[in-house]
Amino acid sequence: MGKMSQRRQWSCVVGWFGICLLQLLLLAECTVRRQRITKKGFQDLESYPPVRLHLLENHVVMDNGLVNVTLSVPEGMVTGIEYNGIANLLEERNKENDRGYWDIVWNLPEAHGNIFDKLAATSLNVVLEDENGIELSFTRTYDDSINEAQLSLNIDKRFILLRGYPGFYTYGIFERLEGWPDINVYQGRTVFKLQEKLFEYMAVSDERQRIMPTADDRARGQILDYPEAVLLTNPANTFLRGEVDDKYQYSSDNKDNRIHGWICPDSPTGFWMITPSNEFKTGGPVKQDLTSHVGPTTLSMYFSTHYAGEPLAMTFRDGEPWRKMLIETESWPYSFPLSEDYSFDYQRGSASGRLLIQDSYISERLITGNSAFVGLAAPGDAGSWQTENKAYQFWAVADSEGYFLIKNVRPGNYSLYAWVPGYIGDYKYDFYVNIRPGSRITLGALTYNPPRNGPTLWEIGIPDRTAIEFFIPEPSPRLMNQLYSVNQAEKFRQYGLWDRYSELYPSEDLVFTVGVNNYQTDWFFAHVNRNVGNKTYVPTTWQIAFDLDNIDFFGTYMLQIALASANEAELQVRINNPDEETPYFTTGTIGKDNAIARHGIHGLYMLYSLEIPGSQLLFGRNIIYLTQSRGSSPWRGIMYDYLRLEGPPEYT
Repeated sequence: MGKMSQRRQWSCVVGWFGICLLQLLLLAECTVRRQRITKKGFQDLESYPPVRLHLLENHVVMDNGLVNVTLSVPEGMVTGIEYNGIANLLEERNKENDRGYWDIVWNLPEAHGNIFDKLAATSLNVVLEDENGIELSFTRTYDDSINEAQLSLNIDKRFILLRGYPGFYTYGIFERLEGWPDINVYQGRTVFKLQEKLFEYMAVSDERQRIMPTADDRARGQILDYPEAVLLTNPANTFLRGEVDDKYQYSSDNKDNRIHGWICPDSPTGFWMITPSNEFKTGGPVKQDLTSHVGPTTLSMYFSTHYAGEPLAMTFRDGEPWRKMLIETESWPYSFPLSEDYSFDYQRGSASGRLLIQDSYISERLITGNSAFVGLAAPGDAGSWQTENKAYQFWAVADSEGYFLIKNVRPGNYSLYAWVPGYIGDYKYDFYVNIRPGSRITLGALTYNPPRNGPTLWEIGIPDRTAIEFFIPEPSPRLMNQLYSVNQAEKFRQYGLWDRYSELYPSEDLVFTVGVNNYQTDWFFAHVNRNVGNKTYVPTTWQIAFDLDNIDFFGTYMLQIALASANEAELQVRINNPDEETPYFTTGTIGKDNAIARHGIHGLYMLYSLEIPGSQLLFGRNIIYLTQSRGSSPWRGIMYDYLRLEGPPEYT
């Protein structure tokens, strides 16, 4: 058994969902009403019935007069939610362990196949029971005497019901002690499966909400290139016929995933998953993950390899100890959880400052870090936050003058990281930031020097870590999701866009001429393989053509290539010689974020700075050849964020 002082701390509070009372079709309306109810409930508790706990033979019921929540004993599965005259919001046709549950996907090192564990508990403990609230703890302790594969974690699932609030809270504590067996952990989440006959309208954001197909509609449909994507050929609602349904079309960045869920129009009742803070989520603010999808199903994803691949898998080796707590938004952090792992407001601190940018090739004066993402995360190299998966992260967005305030930070030793839309690369503060309970750290003015060798000769795109600014084609008319036909801003979420490249460039690849072409219309959003028929995909080579009338043959030019995504790809760069056997530069095989197939406009960010001797360039026309050399699959490819050719420092 490891000493408590040797445990790695990783505590998270996951705010999940409230059940809204009002008739609505807009997410914002539900949010406003939810907050109003919450405040009223805490200000005037006596106007609401007291909370009661009913212990049954195999179940326990939490009841506050507004909502009843039934959980199995000792497993801790949510088997029933009674609300607004509806006996059970959850799908009763499902088994009791398949309605509301936590789960983890894991395996043993070198094992083939993953293990899906719904974290059934073995013990129930009533942590709190009074007229104003209940907190239940369902635990499972790792037993190393069992001679079979098992998840080497202690599990503590908590459920809280408060007086006067039409919803409940849940959080969890995961713990490994020193010396426990090695494991790999790929995914952790909570899942709620609602009554199909009641909930037909799903809302992920103000812009992404619609009537959804049913699971039966999908079962009658045509599976496309992978099981998650189905063409609806005979849905019960004929309005949906001919559409594609894919759960990945409803993914969101962590920073945008505040509330999502389902609406029952007849009652009317809303079921909402509310995320108050992303501090417990892995991969930082722009990590993408699943939300709600056909079922009707609502998820809260704590960690996963989606849109990132293996770098976000948690690997525990050599008996590594670990502890993390997994609990809603304006009132965060809460004052009521009773776990000793939870940090209350007075136990947290903050860090503030101002981020400025120094780039003399843009301005002789310092530039304000407008809308910079600034965060505290585990110590590491610049940019390491996007693959950090075992600790907490705390982020803020700077104002137009570059001022930032990172609030409600758990005590600990952090590195401060930043990146700025409009500039390439990653910033890291030179010193650690040690947050203590109640501390208010002022860092002053910080200066970021983004990668730069010389003046810009040409550039393609906008450095914002996505490919959103490039040409995104219309989908095939027979493979559309009507939601994204209306919401053109997110039409990259349409299915099958990778094959549109082969239709637009059936024999010759993309050629982009600087000064002639426009990246918004002439640069395809993803560098993918060409479909030459019979599902055969071959590598493609893109060309960037540009003219130089002045060359410093003894100087060093710099080609900046920022990637927004890569999946089992290899980018090869050749300069003025497409037939050169050995490329001037190659990334080697990179990436496994699968963002192309999963309708993401970005995955993991990568930056390559290529020094090019002036002797490699020509007076007049030059061509840079970009080859994605890994064929055989429609989803092997890359998405560019931004490309820039810089001259030598004294180039004029």
